[in-house]
Amino acid sequence: MHLIETRELTHTYNKTIDALKGVNFIAGRKQRIAIIGANGAGKSTLFKHFNGILKPTSGEILIRGEPIKKSNIKEIRKLVGIVFQNSDDQVFSPTVEQDVAFGPTNLGLDEQTIEHRVNEALRLLDIEELRDRPPHHLSGGEKKRVAIAGVLAMEPQVLVLDEPTAGLDPRGVTDLTSFVNRLPEEYGMTVIFSTHHVDLVSEIADYIYVMDRGQIVAKGTVDEIFMQQDLLSGLRLDVPVLPKLIKTLQEKGIDIDMAYNYEDSEKAFLKAFGR
Repeated sequence: MHLIETRELTHTYNKTIDALKGVNFIAGRKQRIAIIGANGAGKSTLFKHFNGILKPTSGEILIRGEPIKKSNIKEIRKLVGIVFQNSDDQVFSPTVEQDVAFGPTNLGLDEQTIEHRVNEALRLLDIEELRDRPPHHLSGGEKKRVAIAGVLAMEPQVLVLDEPTAGLDPRGVTDLTSFVNRLPEEYGMTVIFSTHHVDLVSEIADYIYVMDRGQIVAKGTVDEIFMQQDLLSGLRLDVPVLPKLIKTLQEKGIDIDMAYNYEDSEKAFLKAFGR
């Protein structure tokens, strides 16, 4: 049984704008899934179906094999947590601690459990020193971490991140990469994210869906997708820098293995140039 599955999912805005067209998507346990595509491809609209914010115009969305209904919507939103691109949409309480506690409190948990979850979420995002700060005084990157902590305090099985690198500086992107890579193995969590930062994809994704104009136009492993450089260019998507460089070297006759992330690229360069 899949954690999330869509079958021929279609969504039409105002009866005229087809935002999703027959989308078939699957997410299993402990996966890291990237959804890439240009602006307007339908990524955010798809995400909003994962926990019932939007309803399909046609097709199905199944969570652990069950359709989303009024009777299970609260359970679904515990299972699937979404962090939106604009953190101001999710961070609104007087203090960071209260903001992170908002979700667990609404679940009706006891005070001790709420305190434990808040402390753990703050620790995991390394924002314990922000506990008593007003969220509206925080930087964009800090707000992003608070928003993620608030979702993690719900202890979801699936964490959905819509453009998580938006507003982050390079250090923030590095920290986010490290954080996401820990979640599947240490916490058994599936992570689904969208991004324009393709170099990030090659570092933290196991599987990629490529969207264009509301449709899935390609899917596969990181290697399988980034080998299709003409497809990506045609969709106005960049190819990660490292495989692009390696391909150029190969075309110049240099015997070097293809690689798609930093670690594998380092090995390929050391092997090719002997050190």
